Amino acid sequence: MKRRDIYLTGLLLILVGVSIGTIFALYTINPDLAPLSDVKITEVKKSEAPLFTEEDLAKIDTRFVFKKIAEEVTPTVVYIETIIPVDAPDDENHDFNESIWDRIVPRRARTVGSGVVITNNGYILTNYHVIEGAVRNGLKVVLNDKREYDAKLVGQDPSTDLAVIKIDAQNLQAVTVGNSDSVDVGEWVLAIGNPFRLRSTVTAGIVSALSRDVQIINDRMRIESFIQTDAAINKGNSGGALVNTSGQLVGVNTAIASQSGAYQGYGFAVPSNLALKVATDLIQYGEVKRALLGVTIGAVDFNRATEIGLAEVRGVEILSVSRDGAADLSGIRSGDVVLEVNGQAVNESNELQEKVAVLRPGDLVDLRIWRNGQEFNQSVLLKMLEPAPEEELAFEDQSIIPDEIPEGDNTGVDVHEFDLGFRVMALVKPENEETYDLIVSHVYKYSEAWNRGLRENQKILTIDEEKVEDIDSLKELISRKLTNKKSVMLEVLNEENARGYIELERN
Repeated sequence: MKRRDIYLTGLLLILVGVSIGTIFALYTINPDLAPLSDVKITEVKKSEAPLFTEEDLAKIDTRFVFKKIAEEVTPTVVYIETIIPVDAPDDENHDFNESIWDRIVPRRARTVGSGVVITNNGYILTNYHVIEGAVRNGLKVVLNDKREYDAKLVGQDPSTDLAVIKIDAQNLQAVTVGNSDSVDVGEWVLAIGNPFRLRSTVTAGIVSALSRDVQIINDRMRIESFIQTDAAINKGNSGGALVNTSGQLVGVNTAIASQSGAYQGYGFAVPSNLALKVATDLIQYGEVKRALLGVTIGAVDFNRATEIGLAEVRGVEILSVSRDGAADLSGIRSGDVVLEVNGQAVNESNELQEKVAVLRPGDLVDLRIWRNGQEFNQSVLLKMLEPAPEEELAFEDQSIIPDEIPEGDNTGVDVHEFDLGFRVMALVKPENEETYDLIVSHVYKYSEAWNRGLRENQKILTIDEEKVEDIDSLKELISRKLTNKKSVMLEVLNEENARGYIELERN
């Protein structure tokens, strides 16, 4: 056989083999050609039962209880919308094409925050800065189930940045309040609120520190002893709940610490013991009954501890004692060091402030004192913190000296303060000494007049379309209108000679 025939024969045999193999393979994988295999089981095993129950997981790691906590607490956290007045800008970017009403009556803006239902009949605890400046009927609450209610302000306490509002609802799910004194650093907590208008957001973290004083409350009598946490707290979380792994409220979310205004690792909450005391006072009395020890204080540092013979750096030193104050009457002296308040150690000034702030006037507080190398207990009967003169209600009808008095002997100047929250100065008109320009010389912030848009330097022209030309007629008309119909309409002229109307009501 020739060599060429041998090659062709071999190639033919290879092609035949490949063809046979291909046909066999197709036959075996084609269900229509190949015989079916016998099987003993034809069902897939399925189950919705978890490998571990939630109780088992909770025993393994407390983080596994977060789901249950969120389910229990989220319905108690509400979304709060606050309408506040906003002044129009007064700079080169001002839009002078706006309407006359925009110039006379400030625009209004909507801010958002959170709150915690503390009673099943509608009392809600939140931050003062969440509701600060709200106009009349400017508070709205949205529950977790999306029901909406108008809310009324019950009371506020700027010194702790807390407030209580009320909605007309019954059988609400209320939060369980825990003991913030039992909170420990490193303990797991959840922050629940409405950051960035995102409803019912839950974040988790640990307690990073206790008794933090970060100086964010702008009040002379401020009390700051915050719980610090790394649970994410952002804008809108203010007033929300900080809860422990038992689902108990241990703090009211108040602030974030960052340069950008957004979460960067640290958040702060008012301890629940202080928050509950403030809330209870506001509900019962409409104001906070603050106890007064009658001392000025400072933390003890290493040098001072060594100087007075303390074995370790601890306690809060009494720097001075107010004459006839609670501490003075109980024998407390300047130079004493308070080591404990009612059995709880205090090592920072704000810790001592907080421990006293949760008590009421008339309560006995037990202080552990270090004096001249010895420790002893001393009971002090707390007094009432009386408001300073500048803290008294600004709306009381009283004789007020105007902020600015024209030069001269003050002839032709008359001033009167109205209990709706504004002061009027009457200036005699040069062209007619029998008539006056009635100028608003001061408006108290967040008063009825302020909330309705009355501002300084506006001129009052008429009251309910009746012309007024002196203080006496102004007083008589406002009093009569408020008595008859509980409201009064002021026609005003601003510095740009834009005319508008502002209605004021008496609660």
